[in-house]
Amino acid sequence: MKKYTTLKEFYPYYLSEHSDKYTKLFHFIGTSFTFFFLFAFIATFNVFCLILIPLSGYGFAWVSHFFIEKNKPATFTYPFYSLVSDYIMFFEILRGKHKIF
Repeated sequence: MKKYTTLKEFYPYYLSEHSDKYTKLFHFIGTSFTFFFLFAFIATFNVFCLILIPLSGYGFAWVSHFFIEKNKPATFTYPFYSLVSDYIMFFEILRGKHKIF
C-alpha cells in the first residue's frame, strides 16, 4: 500500500475506497448524525451526546465498508486523513459533486 503524506494525495485514494453510492450514503448519514449530536451537546451539555458522535460516524461508515464496499476502512491506517476526508466528502455531497441517490 502506498504511503500517503498529504491530505491532497490521500483524498483520491479515499474516494476510490468509497466507489459505491451506498457507501457514500452510509457515510453521509453517519456524518449527519455527528453534527446532530454535536449540536445536541451544545444545546444540552449532555455528555452522552459526545459519546454518540464517534459511534454514529464510525458505525455507519464501518458497516458500509464491511458489508457494501467489502474493504478495510482507511481509518485504521490513516485516522486523521480519513476523518478529514469524510467531512470533505460530506460537503461535496451537499454541493452535488457526488451522487448518493
